[in-house]
Amino acid sequence: MSSTSIGLLLIIAGLTLAALGLAVWLGAFEWFGRLPGDIRIERDSVRIYIPLVSMLLLSALATALLHLVRRFFS
Repeated sequence: MSSTSIGLLLIIAGLTLAALGLAVWLGAFEWFGRLPGDIRIERDSVRIYIPLVSMLLLSALATALLHLVRRFFS
């Protein structure tokens, strides 16, 4: 892998991260963490939150993204 392709990859990753940060800041992901299957228990003195479905979705997206990156660079 040449330094040019690594530089391009870093620029694309940075722009993607900036776009994702802007979307989070604008409230585009307010639904994340409130999906059906996420466990939320709220009592008077205790709050328990287990985001099962949200983390499964995040894992699937990360796996697909890494698969595409690996396929693109191999």
